[in-house]
Amino acid sequence: MSFALTNGYGWNKGYLIVAIIQIALSAVIFISLPLWKKRDGGKASAEKVKPLTPKQIIKTKGAVTCFICFFCYCALEQTAMLWASSYMVFLNGITAEDAAKFASLFFIGITAGRAINGFLTVKFSDKTLIRAGLIIITIGIALIIAPSVQGLTVAGFIVMGLGCAPVYPCIIHMTPQLFGEDKSQAMIGVQMASAYLGSCFMPSVYGALASGVTPALLPAFLAFFLVVMVVMHEITQRACKVKPNNPAPESI
Repeated sequence: MSFALTNGYGWNKGYLIVAIIQIALSAVIFISLPLWKKRDGGKASAEKVKPLTPKQIIKTKGAVTCFICFFCYCALEQTAMLWASSYMVFLNGITAEDAAKFASLFFIGITAGRAINGFLTVKFSDKTLIRAGLIIITIGIALIIAPSVQGLTVAGFIVMGLGCAPVYPCIIHMTPQLFGEDKSQAMIGVQMASAYLGSCFMPSVYGALASGVTPALLPAFLAFFLVVMVVMHEITQRACKVKPNNPAPESI
């Protein structure tokens, strides 16, 4: 959309480009359906998993901290996505057109990071990749703290995108390991709810702070959720006593 608007194509052409991408994606997913067969050859499982009640979910060891971790991650990610360009305009003095282009680099960073993360999962555990991502996010936030240096701000959002890449998918991937396969379906459902709450409300909270106080609060706002996320992640790991789930193969 930023490409369409900054190159004179208009918002309607932007939506057309997005529609074409979505149609292509839907076609690829439809074609790949045979790849999603169950590991047991498609046979129904003999054991039926009994659904968990909300009370049972909350009482599961490590569940609440994991949900808070998801909330904080999506609050951080979505706030950075939605407010990066505004931050550059107000704090860096970048034009709206250039800010839209530079803000899109956050999406490029997270997309490239997800692709790289797919290969890294062969060699490193989910826990290691999540911790690495959190460290990289910290570096990204540190870079955008100096708004007088435009290049550092742009680089900071790119680095943040790279750091965000492994966190969400790796937490989802290790859910069966954290809570057991019999509970993973219920846990992932509440994880998604927590994620959407963070995405929905926290960008608006920052918007109110930016309007009522100053847009310069963005790094501090992101850092707050990062710190809480780190703490909640480590508490979850210890509560669930996680062991390495995908150690490096002996040979490739």
